Amino acid sequence: MTRVFITGLGAVSHAARTVPELVSRLYDPKAPEVVAPDLGDMNIPTKRFALMADEDRPAAPETVAGFATSESMRAILVAAREALADAGHEDDDSLRIGVVLGSSNGDAALVEQYRTRGEQLSEQGWVPMFAAAPAVASELGTTGPALSLSNACAGSGYAIAIGAQLIESGEADVVIAGGYETFSRVALAVFNQVGAVSQGTCLPFSRDRDGTTLGEAAAAVVLERADLAAGRDCRIYGEIAGQGWSCDAFHVTGLDPEGGQLIRAMRTSMAEAGVTPGDLSMVVPHGTGTRNNDSVEAAATAVALAPHAARIPFYSSKALLGHTAGASGTLSVIAAVTFLGRGVMPPNLLIDEVDPEVGLMLPMRETPLAGDTAMVNTYGFGGNNMSLIVKKVDRESL
Repeated sequence: MTRVFITGLGAVSHAARTVPELVSRLYDPKAPEVVAPDLGDMNIPTKRFALMADEDRPAAPETVAGFATSESMRAILVAAREALADAGHEDDDSLRIGVVLGSSNGDAALVEQYRTRGEQLSEQGWVPMFAAAPAVASELGTTGPALSLSNACAGSGYAIAIGAQLIESGEADVVIAGGYETFSRVALAVFNQVGAVSQGTCLPFSRDRDGTTLGEAAAAVVLERADLAAGRDCRIYGEIAGQGWSCDAFHVTGLDPEGGQLIRAMRTSMAEAGVTPGDLSMVVPHGTGTRNNDSVEAAATAVALAPHAARIPFYSSKALLGHTAGASGTLSVIAAVTFLGRGVMPPNLLIDEVDPEVGLMLPMRETPLAGDTAMVNTYGFGGNNMSLIVKKVDRESL
């Protein structure tokens, strides 16, 4: 089977403007600044969102391929450019480079502006969900497949899995895969409506968790056919070794309390990668900080990774980055390959005491990692579940 390597990373968020800055924040974590956005007369109980600072907001053309570039599209353009440059594929028209992007709300903010202030959406008068990937492809000059996905908060996990399969099937040589999410009034209202917004700070798997904090981010990875990467001078961050897809088909927002499809996704990803729970060096869970979701995820993980679940170190990124929805899966993959590459996992942030019912190990100090394999889990509304296995690659062995 064709192997798929990760050769480029890109990210922008409220916590960092580039991947090197993000990695610095991961290893020297400080609580994120969460501000109350200007919502006018919007009547919701909790007005908290981890916003990018005005001076850090990405600049981009006002229109791309005839569509207005919202905050979200500008952010994913910046992340995709960083990843492509990191991989050394800028201005490369010799390869079939695809683009696969996931998002929960897409350009919802543009629609909200139109509804509240009557601002024009684009030359066509609308911004369809499918515009994101073709617009990014147009701006970057890529000519491979371009796919825009939703799949809620699992969107960019699915984007990476589909990107890898495009390469494995021979439809593309290289794929820019990722996701994006920026401030949306509707998203914040929805999370308030279902009682999922924290009154303080997002504390995944903590005894004191009370909900999540939504955050702005865009992230991308460059996936590349292994023989191409091995034959040129580039950094190989890791390999997409296994994928596990499943759907609860249980509830529009809630997880199936039995967690059966989460277990299926994790087991499928390990089987495809040819690894067992005992081979895992670490896990980056979904971990939203909501009481029910964290409990269901932890219970399912304990079954899927038995008998090793309690001894595998977990790193939960949402205490630092917030819940970045469509971008969260890619940010988790970036974290996983970075930690495997360094051989050290940074401390989990802000969690004073792990919920004893959770039963997972979330170290509060830097933790050496044994081995070369990590699991990344990302789940979303609608019961969309994706589990990925990423592995460190030893270039000398290629």
